[in-house]
Amino acid sequence: MLAGVGLTLAACRGPSVPREQTAIEPPQLSRDSGGREVLEVRAGEIPGLSFATVRRVTLPRTLETTGQVTLDDRRIATIISRVSGRVEDVFVSQWDSVSRGEPIIVLYSPDYMTAAAEYLQATATLQVSAGGGLSDAPRLGASIVEAAKRKLELLGIDAADIQGMDSPRPTFRMRAPISGTVVQKEVVKGSQVSPGDVLFSLGVTDEVWITADVYESDLARIHEGQALEAVPIAFPDRTFRGTIARISPTIDPATHTAQLRCQVPNRSLALKPQMLVRVRIDTSTGDTLVVPQEALVFETDGYYAFVEIGPNKITRRKVSIASWNEGGYARVLDGLQGGERVIQGESIQASALWHRALGESS
Repeated sequence: MLAGVGLTLAACRGPSVPREQTAIEPPQLSRDSGGREVLEVRAGEIPGLSFATVRRVTLPRTLETTGQVTLDDRRIATIISRVSGRVEDVFVSQWDSVSRGEPIIVLYSPDYMTAAAEYLQATATLQVSAGGGLSDAPRLGASIVEAAKRKLELLGIDAADIQGMDSPRPTFRMRAPISGTVVQKEVVKGSQVSPGDVLFSLGVTDEVWITADVYESDLARIHEGQALEAVPIAFPDRTFRGTIARISPTIDPATHTAQLRCQVPNRSLALKPQMLVRVRIDTSTGDTLVVPQEALVFETDGYYAFVEIGPNKITRRKVSIASWNEGGYARVLDGLQGGERVIQGESIQASALWHRALGESS
């Protein structure tokens, strides 16, 4: 009886099939005549496989980017200590507005007293020698006075203070070299200072720079002197107008961008250093390549697309992209050509299949 049941079950199973005939053949990478790695995509390996075409579209007339407010480095003055000494008094604080020539700090140092004594002695000697009848004495005395005066100037003493000097003192008032705003303050009353120490930085804020990045593919559309509009993120209802003053002579190799320095009036002082702004530049029209964002896969070192190079054959390419205002699309800077077809929607599955094949081939 049991033998009959066994025969019946065996008949139901049918003839046995060798195991190696049922195994799914793993994907294989090959190389074409041009040395490209190629993967053959068989039916069913990527369900619902579809392709999109890389297309060329017209760029908008307005070029948009983001930027950051900075101070004009040509209008910044850094005040440093030129002596070893001590801060006796401070007249200004962070963010105060100062006028050129206004006293901002009092420093104590024996170097001041020594230099002042040398200058006053040279001046007195010149006056005496002028009435002594020696022909060379006034000329020699004048050169000594000039040298002593120059020493005081190198210590940072203002010419007007030197002119009014009547006795040697160990302290003197440092004055603001420009009119502006105190953007950096590094000392307080009682601080010890050494030669080269930064005490204050003053900056002019009624006109500022805005630095912004543009892709190298847009450089042909911009030039120095071109008008622009800047809208601060903090004040979205306010627009500041300026011009492109400088274009970087170099390109950032990591982002393929060049930096602009835009000069913008800031009489209201609303634009503050490090503030973020949106920049709009009115440019001539051009064209560019775009690809659906879903056709791109991000891996450790950038974006990749899977390009159709023949029936059921794809290759993987690294793609450089830029921002694009049209939703769902990315702007192509490098890696793809117009008219090429790329896998869309299932690009992640294609990436997984590619790496599986890469693993099998290694």
